[in-house]
Amino acid sequence: MKKLFTISILVIALALVLIGCQKAAEPAEPSSGSQNEVLSGNITIAGSTSVQPLAEQLAQIFMEKNQGVRIDVQGGGSSVGVQSAHEGVADIGTSSRELKNEEKPYNLKEFVIAKDGIAVIVNSGNQAVSELTLEQVKKIFTGQVTNWKEVGGADAKITVVNREEGSGTRGAFEEIVLGKDKFVENAIIQPSTGAVKQTVSTDPNAIGYISMGSLDNSVKGVKVEGAEPTSENVVNGSYKISRPFLMLTKEEPQGAVKAFLDFIFSPEGQNIVGQEFIKVR
Repeated sequence: MKKLFTISILVIALALVLIGCQKAAEPAEPSSGSQNEVLSGNITIAGSTSVQPLAEQLAQIFMEKNQGVRIDVQGGGSSVGVQSAHEGVADIGTSSRELKNEEKPYNLKEFVIAKDGIAVIVNSGNQAVSELTLEQVKKIFTGQVTNWKEVGGADAKITVVNREEGSGTRGAFEEIVLGKDKFVENAIIQPSTGAVKQTVSTDPNAIGYISMGSLDNSVKGVKVEGAEPTSENVVNGSYKISRPFLMLTKEEPQGAVKAFLDFIFSPEGQNIVGQEFIKVR
């Protein structure tokens, strides 16, 4: 009996040793979002010139936090952004308008990172015109109204400044303001928000439209239907000319692309958005 008792004690001791070794060999579960995780890779972003400055600002701060990631932000217009995402030429395409019906079959992943209003602008020296109705704006940009005196201004021919085909700002403005009508053919065509603003700021009889986030005191944003072009009025619905800022990917985002989008939707990223545009979270 004593011998059997001794053997039993040895078996139990051996079992405890084996269990201890097994537990020691088990790896600790990795924590999600580990601080030691190092992101790396290159991200190419292309598309809307309206989204471009915001994307560049977000990219710069993200790269400072993740020095193994390089982000190249390019313009080209919203149509370029949609096509670049669809063809896989860019990791992220940007658009400052909703996708067109012919673009929806691409089945791109859509991320609304911000909202923006489109400000109707006139020269700062045009003191007589500070407010227009949506119908008056439509008639000016379709060529039905050609003289400022027809809308309460001076007796002077209106210079219409428009964006190029493929511009998200133009597409959104056309959809919201013009409907099925067409832009006046003799408008001055400019390739970017900055170029429109520059042209209007130097022509006392000019009118154009730009991203609300780019509005400054070099031009004057007019009221539309009594509402100032402000973020607050876009949110409360009183300012009618507004649009989304989209980031588009061909597939479900992964790796550095997913991390960048997660950063944009984080409180820090949305605070950056809110400096000039309208936060979505």
